Amino acid sequence: MRALLVSALIAATATACTWVPIETAGKAVQVLPAGPIPGGCQLKGEIVVSVKDKVAFYNRNALRVQEELETLARNEAPSAGANAVQAAAAPSDGSQRFKAYSCPRR
Repeated sequence: MRALLVSALIAATATACTWVPIETAGKAVQVLPAGPIPGGCQLKGEIVVSVKDKVAFYNRNALRVQEELETLARNEAPSAGANAVQAAAAPSDGSQRFKAYSCPRR
């Protein structure tokens, strides 16, 4: 019974503490695919974001971690004067680098 309670507590903590909501300004930020940058985009800087990729001995779902990292990058982009982000590297240990761009609206 005690092990079940501890497991439930860890699972609840893992999902409750790491969920990342998209902010209003972040909704307007485009995520660019890997590859060449569309014409007219200007580099504004680099954004580094991180989330918990494991809680205690539990490794979180890699796709969920990647989604949260992307959401955090989108939320940070407007403060850098950017309206688009592109992953500059793959996620590693719950952290990821993104390039921030200001691109013409299409």
